[in-house]
Amino acid sequence: MKLVVDANIPAAERCFGHFGTLTRVPGREITAAHLQDADALIVRSITQVNDALLSNSPVGFIGTCTIGTDHIDQAALAKRDIGFASAPGCNAEAVADYVLSSLLTLAERDGWSLSGRTVGIVGVGNVGRRLLARLTAMGVATLACDPPRAEKEGQAGFHSLDALIEHCDVLCLHTPLTREGPYATYQLLNAQRIHDLAPGCVLLNAGRGDCVDGPALRNRLAGKGDINAVLDVWESEPEIDAGLRDLVSLATPHIAGHSLDGKLRGTWMIQQALARHCGQPNELTFADICPPPALASLHLQHALPPEDALRLCIRAVYDVRRDHDALQRQTQHSGMRKGFDDCRANYPLRREFATLNVRLSGEAVALEGVLRGAGFSLLL
Repeated sequence: MKLVVDANIPAAERCFGHFGTLTRVPGREITAAHLQDADALIVRSITQVNDALLSNSPVGFIGTCTIGTDHIDQAALAKRDIGFASAPGCNAEAVADYVLSSLLTLAERDGWSLSGRTVGIVGVGNVGRRLLARLTAMGVATLACDPPRAEKEGQAGFHSLDALIEHCDVLCLHTPLTREGPYATYQLLNAQRIHDLAPGCVLLNAGRGDCVDGPALRNRLAGKGDINAVLDVWESEPEIDAGLRDLVSLATPHIAGHSLDGKLRGTWMIQQALARHCGQPNELTFADICPPPALASLHLQHALPPEDALRLCIRAVYDVRRDHDALQRQTQHSGMRKGFDDCRANYPLRREFATLNVRLSGEAVALEGVLRGAGFSLLL
């Protein structure tokens, strides 16, 4: 069996080597020629899998080690009777980590408190649900918007997007990209809704770039300049809008979910799916491929203001400012396309909050609720 695997997928040899021969290719460089004698294709989000790529190939299985599937033409796969699997939820914890790191960074920079804000979450799927649970456990007021879920589960607990825009200080987008149907998310935050954002609002998009009207956002930031934006996803990646990049408060290269844990979890989930597809026995566990963290524990003994304690623990694991600075540096040095892709291809090791055990003693025991709520493992 021959497998073509994105070169940036970690633990590929450990997870897929026993199936056959692996050919590693950078995801954006995978072409139809690579698949002419391939039995399986394993990708991440930057490879567009469509009719043109699959032309005349014998591929019988395609897996994407990501939660998103909008880069996969599933109709083309069905037409060819190709098995398919994705990894829903694999990096959801990492995205929630990214959001908390970003919001607490802005709060410190601009002198406000997250606990005093109302956060609107648009899209309550794998990521949004976890973020909602964390913020609620931390005592932060939240409102949720998810029309498809509200239709299935009832309206209780859900609000319209326009209601979130009216009542929330922070708006977090975690939607998939859909271009058609009653709940299409393409340009969900259009020019009118961007105009309607209240002064002081923080807009954070870690879902899909095309869900936000980029030129309209750039005009709002360049004109009134009275809102803040955090963008991890962009229209026209990797050729993102340099003007918008320079205007947002935090600009990162589609890495919100790029924790080592999330990537490994995605690889492992697709390995499990391929084993089922092939009818092979499988005893590989996630623990088999996940290494221990470099920083295993941290001890707090004295009381700190809760958000200072949060920032201390968060930055011990992940500091979003590093990724913002890297994107600025790399795109200015190497050009937009190459710099954006280099940031992703050479992304430094990053673990999830849950890998850090925070020991609390003395007065610091009072921090248990907010730290546990944020996603850290606690030792008392």
